[in-house]
Formats: sequence, C-alpha cells, structure tokens
Amino acid sequence: MKLSAIAAKLGARLDGHDAEITGVAGIEEAGKGQLTFVANPKYAAAAKSTNAAAVIVAEDFPALATPTLRSKNPYLVFAKAIELFYQAPQYAPGVDPTARIHASAKVGKNSHVGPYVIVGEDVVIGENATLLAHVVIYRGARIGSHFFAHAHAVVREHCEVGDNVILQNGVVIGADGFGFAKDESGHWHKIVQSGRVVLASNVEVQANACVDRASIGETRVAAGAKIDNLVQVGHGSSVGENTLLCAQVGLAGSTEVGKNVILAGQVGVAGHCKIGDGAVATAQSGIPNDVEAGKVVSGYPAIDNKQWLRAVAIFNKLPELARKLRGKSE
Repeated sequence: MKLSAIAAKLGARLDGHDAEITGVAGIEEAGKGQLTFVANPKYAAAAKSTNAAAVIVAEDFPALATPTLRSKNPYLVFAKAIELFYQAPQYAPGVDPTARIHASAKVGKNSHVGPYVIVGEDVVIGENATLLAHVVIYRGARIGSHFFAHAHAVVREHCEVGDNVILQNGVVIGADGFGFAKDESGHWHKIVQSGRVVLASNVEVQANACVDRASIGETRVAAGAKIDNLVQVGHGSSVGENTLLCAQVGLAGSTEVGKNVILAGQVGVAGHCKIGDGAVATAQSGIPNDVEAGKVVSGYPAIDNKQWLRAVAIFNKLPELARKLRGKSE
C-alpha cells in the first residue's frame, strides 16, 4: 500500500516522498517497507537512525530525512495503521455440534457459537456475537450485539452486557463478591451475593480479570471503560466512562471510580473510596481515602504526585544525612 494512500485513509499529512509500505513495526525493529511511529520527542535520535520506510510523528516533531506522516495523535494513527495490515480471524456464523444452547435461550442471527459453549436458560444474546470454545453464559444473562467472548470467558446469572463488548480469555463477569459476616461462634457466614454486574457498551475486559456481583444492587462498568489483565473489581463498585484500570489493579467493595480515570498497574483502592473524574494514580499506589477530580497521586498512602517525588528524593538521601548527623554528635 502506498504511503500516500495510508495518509489519506488515516487523516495524516505526508511529508517527503511516497513509498510502498508492506507492514508496521516498532521503531527499533522496523526495516525496509515498514511503517513505524514516534510519539515522544525524546526518541528523536531513534527516529533519525531507524531503517523504517516511514515514521508517524506529531505535527511539531523535528524534520527527518525519512518520509513522515504527521498527526495530532501519532499513537492513534499508528494503532489504525496496524488495522490496515492485520486482519483478525473471522468466525463463520453457526453453532458447533458440541455446544449446548438451552431451548429458552435466544441467540441473535449471524452469531458464531464455538465448541463446548454453554448458553443457559432464558439467556438473550444479540446479533453478530462470537462465543469461542468453552464460553459459559449462565441463566438469565442479557447480552447485546457484536459481543465477542474468547475461550473460557464466563458471564454469570442475570448479568447485563451492552453492545460491542469484548471479554478476553478467562474473564469472569458476575462471580460472587467477597462478603462474609462472623457469627457468634467465630465462623464466617457467607453473605448471599444477590446483585448483578452491568457492563455498558464498548467495554473491554482483558484476560483473567474479574468483575464481582454485588450483595445487593449492582456492580457497574460504564461505557468505554477498559479493564486490563488480572484486575479485580469488587462487589458494588462502579467504574466511570472511558476509565482505564491497568494490570493488577484492585478495587475493594463499593469503590466509586469516576470517568476518564487512569489507575496504573497494581494500584489498590480501599473500599468505599471515591476517585474523582480525570484522576490518575501512578503504578503501585495505595489509595485509602477519596481522591479529588483531576489529581495525580502516587505512593502509599497516596499523596500528590509532586509531593511524593520530593519525598522519595529525600528518602534516598536519608543514609547520607544520618551519617552526617552521627558525625556531628560524636
């Protein structure tokens, strides 16, 4: 495909000569005929030395000898460029003979139901769904159109899933929340988890993540939210629109996360906390209290990111300061 044609399809501006593009690759691996990208000016040196045929860059990126596609959002343009060269596997409509669909269940037209899939009683699934091997949909679930469930994903009883939702391998939607009350003899009594999980449209949940059902009411993930591998969304929590929960994030029960929030890897949030719209928590932060909208927090207990950076800088100097203090006291 010609670079000029790619520019036209992706809404980018071509600087330099046209070229034939055969694929995409990272900045260091790219070679003849391949398209790559740079989103940060600090990688200008790598962009100058790359063997790629062309580079996607920001509009104000320094000029290169290599042809460039300039865009306000080079990362997004590169993501769309990948789609031009990679076609995901397609699954033909039909029901594998090993699948089991309850007589009361309704599966929309043009859907693919793979080997050993189980669709339970009173389930409703919209059109153009893809359920790969060993997917299980419990009774009473309601699922929209263009649903894609990879192998071994599970949607539990009475949960609701919107349109264009993707569940990666091993996802569990609607398992019991972690609720127990201690009785007079000191034994834990299980609290029935009678609620449900609601995933709105355009949500993706990645491999082996869990969104637990509520004891009463619901656990809700709003439209456009993305949940990474091994994330735990506790019972009764809510996750706002277009929020990112990165790998190994854990939300304790009844956590309220606003819209456009980013919780980086291994962030933990205590139960009943509220995280405001647009807040960011850096990796491994521990959040025991509410976070204001728009704040960037770090550390444990999580504090303002700039304050945390100053504190870490001082912490690293403590051994030196201690030696100096001991020397003065002697």
